[in-house]
Amino acid sequence: MNALDSSELRQRVDRFPRCRLGVHETPLVPLPRLSRALERPVYLKRDDELGPGLGGNKTRKLEFLLAEALEVGANKVATYGGLQSNHARITAAAARCLGLEPHLFYFERRPPRLTGNLVVNRLTGAHMHFIPLGGRGHDPRDMDRTNRLVRWVARLRIGRHYFVPVGGHSWRGCMGYVRAAAEIDEQARGLGIEGSWLVTAVGTGGTLAGLMAGLSLIGSSLRVVGIDVGRLWRGFPTVVARMASELCARLGEARSFRTEDVPLVEERYVGARYGVPSPGGRAAILRLARTEGVLLDPIYTGKAFAGLLGEMERGQWGEGDPVIFLHTGGYPGLFAFSQGILPDD
Repeated sequence: MNALDSSELRQRVDRFPRCRLGVHETPLVPLPRLSRALERPVYLKRDDELGPGLGGNKTRKLEFLLAEALEVGANKVATYGGLQSNHARITAAAARCLGLEPHLFYFERRPPRLTGNLVVNRLTGAHMHFIPLGGRGHDPRDMDRTNRLVRWVARLRIGRHYFVPVGGHSWRGCMGYVRAAAEIDEQARGLGIEGSWLVTAVGTGGTLAGLMAGLSLIGSSLRVVGIDVGRLWRGFPTVVARMASELCARLGEARSFRTEDVPLVEERYVGARYGVPSPGGRAAILRLARTEGVLLDPIYTGKAFAGLLGEMERGQWGEGDPVIFLHTGGYPGLFAFSQGILPDD
């Protein structure tokens, strides 16, 4: 199959409506002290610096999703997530940037004190709807069913609105990381680190699917690996493969990804469950903060960086091969879980 060049891929992606919410491109920077300690080049892709409301990777997805919201004339936006959802927080801030009214749905009781992402939501004036279902009717591993449930509840509560699926997981939202794949590939080639391993946290799977599709379409030598942080889907690799295939089809290119093609490290670094910090994630947060002064979050990037370190120790990524870690943001989570993260010294 013939590969597209980066500019052609961008042109095809940009046929879909997009509103600019972030400053592009985000830097790809070396981590010199960590690189010396690990005896291989390690780089950080700073998507944590992207977008409103303290930023993060969801900005790339929301640029396409909220552009459609404006196109259809919506004035309200609804989405949902866990109590410390970065996606919900950035959706609220991005909606305000565009003059839209944000509504955020949670399947838990309103906590007695707002912390972390919930504080940012409150500051942006997002309407937070807490619906404690007590485990009935909501299976966190059946996202399609839950998306339908939230759509129905939102229609009852707020009337006409534009619905953003959890994590921005839709073909339109995932176009953000198809486009990002070209950006990262060009930066890696400019730094002479072609063939690097590209590591990302995987929650709902859209970032991984977009990167898989984009890197495949341009024939990139980058090797993407996803670190599962939450066991959020049944048949997770199948869901990611299906999304990557659909993205290629939407861009006019036939690529069929199989379940076994999905480079996902499942469950090994999740810890107890999604939304709960893990001991490995805590250790990774402290290591990067004390080595490079870079902060990770306890739910996504901390666990994913623990996966990066763990897979290196297991000898999975060659000896001395360069590694790029995609920093997807999540800073407010540090302040929601500080008691479980701060060191004893």
